[in-house]
Amino acid sequence: MRRLPTAAALCAGLLLLAGCGGAAGERAAADGRGQDPASAAGPLARPALLPPVVDRVRTRDPVVFLTYDDGAERDPAFAGLVHERRLPVTLFLTDSVAGPGYGRLARLRAVGASLQNHTLDHPALRGLPYAGQRAEICGQQHKLRTRFGVRPHLFRPPYGTYDRATLRAAADCGSTAVVLWRASLSADGELTYTHGERRLRPGDIISVPSAPTEPLSPTERTVRLLGEIEGRGLRVGRLEDYLRHELPGRRAAGN
Repeated sequence: MRRLPTAAALCAGLLLLAGCGGAAGERAAADGRGQDPASAAGPLARPALLPPVVDRVRTRDPVVFLTYDDGAERDPAFAGLVHERRLPVTLFLTDSVAGPGYGRLARLRAVGASLQNHTLDHPALRGLPYAGQRAEICGQQHKLRTRFGVRPHLFRPPYGTYDRATLRAAADCGSTAVVLWRASLSADGELTYTHGERRLRPGDIISVPSAPTEPLSPTERTVRLLGEIEGRGLRVGRLEDYLRHELPGRRAAGN
C-alpha cells in the first residue's frame, strides 16, 4: 500500500511552491512597506472610494484648523502650549523625520494632539508608480499603528503634490481624506494663502511646516498665529471632528 504524504511533507511542498516568503517577508512586515490595512477586509471587498482632497471645511462655525508637518515635536515648549491652551492640533508625521522623536510625540498625543500620516520618507509622490506610493503611505500607517496604537484616517502628501495614483493608494491604506491647506504660516510667522481672500475665513485649514532655519520656534509662531485667529473672532477646531461631519458615509476619525 502506498503511504500518504504526511502533513509536514505537504506543508513543506506548499512553502516551496509559494517561494517560502522567509526573510524577505519578515523584513516587509517589520518595516511596514508591505502592509496594506485595507486588505484585511478580504479579497471580495469592494474597491475603496477615492478620498476627497480638502484645503478647508465647509462650516458656519467660527473655527480654523491648525495642522503641523514634522518638526513641532522637537520644540520642548510646544506640548506645554498645546496643553495650556487646549489646542486640538493635527500633526502629519513622516517616519524618517519624526521617528527619533516618537517619545515626544507620545506626550503630545497625551495632551490631545492627533497623529496622522505624511509618508515614511517624504518623497514627492506625484508621478511615482502606484506600488511605490502605496508602500510609502501604508508603511507609515503601519508604523503609527505599531508605535501608538492609532489608525490614521487623514493623509497629507509631501509638498502638497499628488495624482490619481496617490488617491488610490491613500484609499487602499485606509485614508478617508487627503488634507492640503488654504493658509500656510511662514518661518517668520506670516500667513500666505494658496487662493481666495488674503485673510482667514471660517473653515480654513492652516499648515505650519517645519523650517530648518526658522527665526521663530513652532511655539512662538503658534502664539503669534493664535493672536491673529482670535483677533478675527475665530477659534481653533478639531479637524477630524469637522471632517467626520462633512464626509457622510466616510469615517474621518483621528485617534
